[in-house]
Amino acid sequence: MGVPFKQIVVYLDGSESSMTAIMYGIKLAEKHDAKLTAAYVVNTRALSELVKAGIFVTVERDEYQRDLQLDADRYLRHASRLAQQKQVLIETVKLEGTVHVVMKELLKSTKADLLVLGGVTDIRSRREELASETDRMLRTSPCPVLVVRDDDDIWLEFEA
Repeated sequence: MGVPFKQIVVYLDGSESSMTAIMYGIKLAEKHDAKLTAAYVVNTRALSELVKAGIFVTVERDEYQRDLQLDADRYLRHASRLAQQKQVLIETVKLEGTVHVVMKELLKSTKADLLVLGGVTDIRSRREELASETDRMLRTSPCPVLVVRDDDDIWLEFEA
């Protein structure tokens, strides 16, 4: 089809596959002269459920949430540095809430025409599959979704 992308959103979750996805997203944005947004969502819903289930007490949840906030900042800074290396403008967004819901809102508000996700991790059970935020984003995204497989070639091409 050769349709150029205008607004690309890459979802980061701190996994190696999401780092591969941001590199791929940067290369795509460069090729299509598209706007690029890197988004990290702190999953506050999951944290609240851990407290409800008695796995975390509130103090532990708050501490863990602080750690997740710092992780988010670190990964978004890394995404910015990678984009800078390729002279690609990038907007970074840190959000909180239920991942697939917040991401869907972001995709609509930015009028994204492509969502880039890291490779879907091996899911061990049907229940895990239903709970997977990546899987939910795949199924509920208002725009096309590109899943980037974890691939050394992408890293090598990016560094070239």
